Amino acid sequence: MSVRFALYMQDKHSMPYELEMAQYAEKRGFSEIWQADTRLARDCVVMMSAFLVRTQKLRIGSGVLPIWTRNPAVIAATWSSMWELGGQVEGHGRVMLGLGAWWEPISSRVGVNRRKPLKAMREYVESIRQLFTMEEVTYQGEFVHLDRVRLDVAFGDTSPRDIPIYIGATGPKMLELTGEICDGVVLNYVVSVDYIRNAVKLVEKGAIKAGKTLADVDRSELLVCCLSDEDPAAAMAEGKKLVAYYLATEPHIMKASGVSDDLLEKVQAIMSWPATEEDYIRASAVIPDEVVRNVMAVGTTQECQDKVAEYIDAGVTCPILYPMIDDIKPVV
Repeated sequence: MSVRFALYMQDKHSMPYELEMAQYAEKRGFSEIWQADTRLARDCVVMMSAFLVRTQKLRIGSGVLPIWTRNPAVIAATWSSMWELGGQVEGHGRVMLGLGAWWEPISSRVGVNRRKPLKAMREYVESIRQLFTMEEVTYQGEFVHLDRVRLDVAFGDTSPRDIPIYIGATGPKMLELTGEICDGVVLNYVVSVDYIRNAVKLVEKGAIKAGKTLADVDRSELLVCCLSDEDPAAAMAEGKKLVAYYLATEPHIMKASGVSDDLLEKVQAIMSWPATEEDYIRASAVIPDEVVRNVMAVGTTQECQDKVAEYIDAGVTCPILYPMIDDIKPVV
């Protein structure tokens, strides 16, 4: 499986600028854009639709859509609509569906009970995949209930939607499930190369369970890139802010990459939620540079290129570069 490159858009940059950079990335040979939808910031469908209209060939994916926020039939109809909007390139559609199980504390604060995420994810993936065939679907699960439902396309193209399904997986069981039932995985960011090697093994384990090989599962990874040849120290400062956020809100990810309990406690004592810019700056002061270098590409162009190469060597087939600097162009 050949290596591709993608850009990850969240909400750090303005919408018009992100659209401009998507066009620039396409000219530079990038294959994909993945739009975040993990926080209460930007809705991925809005930006994905804009990217589809403003570019010609780029594949556009959600990185990732929380399953608890939409009914699976609505998800299928929405992605079917974007499939139609994006048209075909070399005989294939341009949209990808990335799903996630969301995270704490945001889910509970909006009243979502993330119970049995593995079972819920399996049911969503299975039912949505069936709906993409454009045939009538009846599915009775614990979380998904469909009674003779089909995507009601009265006019236009009624052919099956070739929309690959990905899971944004972090934990061992979700990684294995992804290899079993999905076309690809969106591996998390702010994780070490060693974590990725182990994650790829778990994806392969799931693939084998379904009679597939690792080569049958695309392995994209969100990869933070803080690049500055003029001011590498400023790039490191930006990287530390993101590490501080993850240490405070998703410590299980940082522990999986070998971060000490002592550092976790120090940062959590400083950070509030939602965190302020002042919180990030104060927390950054206690985070060593080597912790940042262990979980992202940071520094000069050469340093970032070398780090990206390490992740590819660990089994990543599509680095999804997440620029944490104001100017995206140097990363592209």
